[in-house]
Amino acid sequence: MNHRTRIKICGLTREQDLAAAVAAGADAIGFVFYAKSPRYVTPLRAAELIATLPPFVSAVGLFVNATEEEVASTVAVAPLSLLQFHGDETVVNCNAAAARVNRPFLRAMRIGSATVAADLIEYDFDYRSGSRLFAGLLLDTLVDGYGGSGKVFDWSLIPEELAPQVVLSGGLSVQNVTDAVVRVRPFAVDISSGVEQEKGIKDPAKIHAFIEAVRRADAVID
Repeated sequence: MNHRTRIKICGLTREQDLAAAVAAGADAIGFVFYAKSPRYVTPLRAAELIATLPPFVSAVGLFVNATEEEVASTVAVAPLSLLQFHGDETVVNCNAAAARVNRPFLRAMRIGSATVAADLIEYDFDYRSGSRLFAGLLLDTLVDGYGGSGKVFDWSLIPEELAPQVVLSGGLSVQNVTDAVVRVRPFAVDISSGVEQEKGIKDPAKIHAFIEAVRRADAVID
């Protein structure tokens, strides 16, 4: 069976950027509901953008330390397929918010210099055993603040048995994503700043080139 890495383009704020991502072959589109982010969109704005999505392209909502009520009120307006938690949420917090709206969720794990492979296994186990709605880990780089880091972490920390289940993020670009996919073989990759002209404004050429670079990696893996 051919390997196909799924691709999420995150931090969309404009119709033309969403259209460019879809045309290039993105599997999922991410919307940031963290008000301190330059890529923040309101639930109403996200709903307007989601309304333009074709079938089988998923809408993902990124939250940072949002309350259960805030998540519920957002989903009531913007029909998200998947939730993504990037703050200091616990297993209980994530499960409660996800259960409230009956949506699966990703949990971002930020990888720092002190992180070891066993930490990833333990983190995945805690969430997988703690919620039926847990869909997997999104691995990002530990930096100050929340949301996308734009920096690469040490991919060799990802255990081989865990790699096929994770979403790889953190400092991905057209230049390094082929190598990242070949080395890690993640289920999916997630990019935001690496395909931008400026914060919150995507570059269609970079989106296309990024997705082509992922497909080159898939061809090597096959």
